[in-house]
Amino acid sequence: MVYVDDIVITRDDVPEISDLKSHLQQKFQIKDLGLLRYFLEIEVARYKKEISLSQQKYVLDMLSEACMLGCKTANTLIDPNLKLLLDQEELLEGQGRYRRLVSKLNSLTMTRPDIAFPASVVSQFMSASRTSHWDVVVRRIL
Repeated sequence: MVYVDDIVITRDDVPEISDLKSHLQQKFQIKDLGLLRYFLEIEVARYKKEISLSQQKYVLDMLSEACMLGCKTANTLIDPNLKLLLDQEELLEGQGRYRRLVSKLNSLTMTRPDIAFPASVVSQFMSASRTSHWDVVVRRIL
């Protein structure tokens, strides 16, 4: 048994896409949801000869959840020499909030590979995050 939750078919040949969908329909029970607009936290916009991928809505939702909508951008991300420790202070009260935010940062690395290193650093503390870990996320990564 094979279960596929979502499949995206893309090609510049519309008749070939139709043929593929017809073939899949004969073999499997499928539902065509039409043109792709939003998939895996990525917005898809079509223009005459271009497709644009964006996570703007995702980022705005993430900033809103972190109460950082009015923040200014930072020129530098996390210092590669910064040493974050697991037990340097009391546990952060909002452990779930930290986990959600760091998980969202990891999803954001699909379109923002420049935050992959900082996201991996703060991911190490998802089981027992501290105030300093939260500060790094909201002050240096967001």
